[in-house]
Amino acid sequence: MKIYKLALIGFGNVGQGLARILSEKYDFLKSHHEVDIRIVAVCDAIKGSVANAEGLDPAELLDQLGRDGDLRNMHPYHNDWNATQTIERSGASIMLELTPTHLATGEPALTHVKQALRRGMHVSMPNKGPLVTDYPALRTLAKENGAVLGVEGTVMSGTPALCLARESLMAAGISQVQGILNGTTNYMLDAMEHGCDFETALAQAQSNGYAEADPSGDVDGHDAAAKVVILGNLLMDLPLSLQDVACEGISGLTQEDIQSARDNNQHWKLLATIKRNSAGYHASVKPERISADHPLASVRGATNAITYQTEILGEVTLIGPGAGRMETGFALVEDILAIHSQCNHD
Repeated sequence: MKIYKLALIGFGNVGQGLARILSEKYDFLKSHHEVDIRIVAVCDAIKGSVANAEGLDPAELLDQLGRDGDLRNMHPYHNDWNATQTIERSGASIMLELTPTHLATGEPALTHVKQALRRGMHVSMPNKGPLVTDYPALRTLAKENGAVLGVEGTVMSGTPALCLARESLMAAGISQVQGILNGTTNYMLDAMEHGCDFETALAQAQSNGYAEADPSGDVDGHDAAAKVVILGNLLMDLPLSLQDVACEGISGLTQEDIQSARDNNQHWKLLATIKRNSAGYHASVKPERISADHPLASVRGATNAITYQTEILGEVTLIGPGAGRMETGFALVEDILAIHSQCNHD
């Protein structure tokens, strides 16, 4: 039985989702996968820090947070531990980087990930920032220190989009990846097809929790562009940055555009695309009209989908959730199981 000790840097929705999964599935994971997964430290800039080398009860973490809104009355509390100290002192074997994403700098997550990898700690994160800003360096650090960098949650949350591609489809020859990789904009386009104007669709998305108070990262296409960079780096070994992705959002679409597509049995989708061509590659995020028989046309609401074009199998499409507390929390479990499999194989 292999014990994995987790240090969570950040304890927002995703960390709480993981805690809920572990409180409910701990015995199943132990019996079916032969892994004993324990949270030994949590460090959150607002909620506080707590650590126990033998393991913290995930249900108790959630209960404490529900009662007081923070972890400061939970024993043993470490008021003086910041993220750096938690990584150094917790004795964790896996660091989970769960702080807010910053696509321009990757910080503070980038610093946390590099620190953990240099210590030989495995890393799991749904945080896109470090991969977008410095993936080659992180890959090198992981290799040099015998660590695994788990990133399943960076694209399509817990839907195993990267796992499917990296473990099963690479040998089939992936020549193009195209997807609906932002649930907010897909929800809005769906609402606009049902008669809403852009502002009303955005207000509905915000009311339902799909869009932030500042929705620019979604509606301007930057979130999807970050995922194109990740897909290009991980699946096609391309040295992509955000500047390499031609990016256009959906704010320019009008009801006339939507109706024109419907009149021609088409749908507007914000498509993220990365493909090889004679010039090397093409990477883009932009709203496109697609026919009703396109594999992505029927994807509705906040759902995500991705289509891999392969040389041997043709098109392979995967549809599933692209966000959510439990869904992204499950992506961390997927990473931990992948770390377990890789370490056992090595």
